[in-house]
Amino acid sequence: MRIIHFSRDYTPHDHRFLTKMAETGHDIFYLRLENAGRPYEDRPLPAGVTHIPWAGGQRLYSRKDGLKLLRDLKRVVREIRPDIIQAGPVQTAALLVALAGFKNLMTMSWGYDLLMDIHKGRGWERATRFTLNRSAAFVGDCCTIRDLAIDYGMDPDKIVTFPWGANIRKYRPAGREENPVRERRGWGDDVFVLLSTRSWTPLYGVEDLAKAFVRAAQKRPELRLLMLGGGPLAPKIHAMMQHAGLIDRVHFPGQVNQDDLPHFYRAADLYISTSHSDGTSISLLEALASGVPVLLTDIPGNREWITEQGQAGWLFRDGDPGDLERSILHAVEKRQELTAIGLNARHLAEERGDWDKNFPHLLKAWEIIS
Repeated sequence: MRIIHFSRDYTPHDHRFLTKMAETGHDIFYLRLENAGRPYEDRPLPAGVTHIPWAGGQRLYSRKDGLKLLRDLKRVVREIRPDIIQAGPVQTAALLVALAGFKNLMTMSWGYDLLMDIHKGRGWERATRFTLNRSAAFVGDCCTIRDLAIDYGMDPDKIVTFPWGANIRKYRPAGREENPVRERRGWGDDVFVLLSTRSWTPLYGVEDLAKAFVRAAQKRPELRLLMLGGGPLAPKIHAMMQHAGLIDRVHFPGQVNQDDLPHFYRAADLYISTSHSDGTSISLLEALASGVPVLLTDIPGNREWITEQGQAGWLFRDGDPGDLERSILHAVEKRQELTAIGLNARHLAEERGDWDKNFPHLLKAWEIIS
């Protein structure tokens, strides 16, 4: 078969999908809707994947470009003659394919398209219903997304649900003596390290994390914080730490490359996600695979993974820094139990979050169409 993977921008998620798709023996093509001007993913396209030059993929996507892109997408379809186009997010890439009249559309939800973008206005809701009603199959990463897709008109029999998964051989537990992150910081076994990998934007709630850390660190001097990435809230986060006199207990490494990322997970005693909206977060799965207990917002996507408090981690009230502070202090008090909790986390990743096991579910979506 000839299959086009059409996504908004080139990200680690696209690299993950394209790598496995190239191993299927089918002819795989990649179409990029926009270029945000910053490298979400700096690795080249996997071997065996053909990049499609077209009118898109040069700059940020704008709806005013829709007609031009639609015309050129129709040209791409005529020239490539794909058997399947798997496209997402729903209201952008997948919508263009639906508007082009291509019948074998497999819509891929990216989580935020159904959890967040759909609430931007009636136009977004209409675009969602239009796209799903013209999709031959649909793929989502959790039951929450599945239920939303059904609510907006997708045939339940044409939905395939599976977590996108982590590389559990790359992300795995390891001893502290092997960890360069803690060694470079001079953080021994006496400190307790919190890890955040989410973007510094309001959606991901990192301001709640900063507030909770300031309060908890004043009570527990052994607490340390690794905050990866960056974003528009950076000045505010840095100012909070400076004002509290805690800047020397926080490390801001910025954007970490994929080769170094496992070291940061293994440096942590507790992974924290303060996101206000999530499907199945890949960083959550990477933390679980690394054997790190997790502390997550109590939202539907996270409740599909943390079904029992204290087994692989904990949930705290979304948007409540006070409850997050109490949960951090509770985890510190449970320090002697974290090894066992980490083993449960690793087992959960092996059972449900292994990308090699989960990827074949995508082939089931192809079978629905073909």
